[in-house]
Amino acid sequence: MTITKLTPNFEVADVEKSVAYYIENFDFKLVMTVPTTQDMIETSFSQDKDYVYAMIEKDNVQLFFQRTDSFKEDVVFARNLPIGASVSFYMDIDGIKDFHKKMIGKNLQVTDIKTTWYGMREFYLKDLNGYILGFAERVS
Repeated sequence: MTITKLTPNFEVADVEKSVAYYIENFDFKLVMTVPTTQDMIETSFSQDKDYVYAMIEKDNVQLFFQRTDSFKEDVVFARNLPIGASVSFYMDIDGIKDFHKKMIGKNLQVTDIKTTWYGMREFYLKDLNGYILGFAERVS
């Protein structure tokens, strides 16, 4: 077996709000959406539709957002679990100090930035759905 890609699929209460949050705070771009009818793929949101799925992208990272009802139907192991997880999504980035200041300026739930014993400068934040995102940069 060869693994060629890993894309987190986040269970969310509201797909459009989740996409907007990641676009506003982290500069992701919307790639595609799927309306509740699940009969087509679109590249934007329409005001007259509800959505069950979206894909966003930034640099080499893609994320999926799937509305709770659809997610629990597709991922049967999640049926009795709450949204969120005891996992963090850890991303290496460039310019962590400026990015940390920007996140604090947006009044997001952000930890202090720290330098670890393993040579990374890092911090964590909690997104609007309760998921934990870690951001790190190697200390030179």
